Amino acid sequence: MPYNGTMHQRTWLSLLTLPLVAAFTYPVMFQPASIAPRTELKAPAQDPLAGLSDIQDVLTLIQDDYVDKPDMEKVIGGGIQAVLERAHPLNSYLTPEDLHQPDPGPAGVGITVVKRQIYAQVVAVVPDSPAAKAGFQVSDMVRKINGDSIGPMSAWTLERRLRGPVGSELSLLRYVAANGDLKQITLKRERIVPPPITVRKDPKATVVTLADLTPGRAQELKALLRDLDHKLPLVLDLRQCAGGALAEAAQVAGLFLPGGLLAKVQETGKPTSELSVVPTPMPPFATVAVLQGSYTLGPAEALSAALKKQAVPVFGERTYGLGVERSRFMLRQGGAAEVVNKRWLGAGGEFLGAGGEKPEAPQKPLDTFKGQGPAPAPEAVGYGVAPDYVIKANRPDDHAVKGTRPEEDPLPKILEILDTRAKAKAVARVVLPFPRLAYRMPA
Repeated sequence: MPYNGTMHQRTWLSLLTLPLVAAFTYPVMFQPASIAPRTELKAPAQDPLAGLSDIQDVLTLIQDDYVDKPDMEKVIGGGIQAVLERAHPLNSYLTPEDLHQPDPGPAGVGITVVKRQIYAQVVAVVPDSPAAKAGFQVSDMVRKINGDSIGPMSAWTLERRLRGPVGSELSLLRYVAANGDLKQITLKRERIVPPPITVRKDPKATVVTLADLTPGRAQELKALLRDLDHKLPLVLDLRQCAGGALAEAAQVAGLFLPGGLLAKVQETGKPTSELSVVPTPMPPFATVAVLQGSYTLGPAEALSAALKKQAVPVFGERTYGLGVERSRFMLRQGGAAEVVNKRWLGAGGEFLGAGGEKPEAPQKPLDTFKGQGPAPAPEAVGYGVAPDYVIKANRPDDHAVKGTRPEEDPLPKILEILDTRAKAKAVARVVLPFPRLAYRMPA
């Protein structure tokens, strides 16, 4: 029967069942392996669908007793979206009308956002884009798009609303937590061109900055590396590297590693698959280091984890853990659900898919460390890639806050630690005139 725009509430209830089951079973499908079973009293098993009768009662109350005539499609559609987002903020419910919407257009303003309940957090800003020229920074929050609140939007809707025809206008209500600034900003959409890889040549080191891992980055980076001084330390800056593909991360890793594991992909109902580093013969650098941050996202997290696993020192902050992928599942009544059904594990066993949320409790050991030596083991800090050496700098948006310092250059501290490591290794290789005896400098 063709869809006529209305559905009986029991039909909607059957549609609601799928995301509800997903919400209840999500922790079971994606929870890490437990360390060891403990003897304790077990709570009685609960029926995952026991609450459906309550949901039916609530829907009946709304329909029969609400002071105004409710739009039941919006009521139930909002409930489905809320259930999906509870499992992961990137999950989305698409109505039949959503599936028939035309493509919004090829242009954007140059920001990547992740929905956080009633607002969207900026996690990447393309240099020289309309958003960058307007002063947008990573960690800024967007509360409204063209006057509409973020809360009711799904991640799918949010991504589409940012796009549009070239030259079209986009109005964003931006909030900067650092200084409390709330401002309406109107931008014109443009075709966003991925920024080139940038190279900073310092007398004592070279810093190479990647903004993303879109196809072609490995070849671009390979051409740049040939012309650099391989006797100087190379720092790969991934602090705002967001987006791209795992396959490209495997090729970039191959410019510095002879091979090995890049990441593992766990998918519901399928065996875990492995993606290996794709080695490319290149003259080696004397020293290679990685600089990462909270906004090193997705494929860049896998790249950082693979380099760290093979003894490349990693500096900066722990990553968020957004190594996940979505799939679209069609629903019987004509709609669809986009559900996160894959997550990545780093080469060191790090969980790179953290439900889209940054765990707060495991951050304490890193905050107390302040870059004075090796950081705790990855398993001690939860999701994401833990650095070997924690280096925290002020956020770029702190410049507007009275009394704060400009963002500090982390390179001097990195070079200091690399120099200490090199001296320690040199001393450790000195063999004393006694058989099978070597002096090793204390860690």
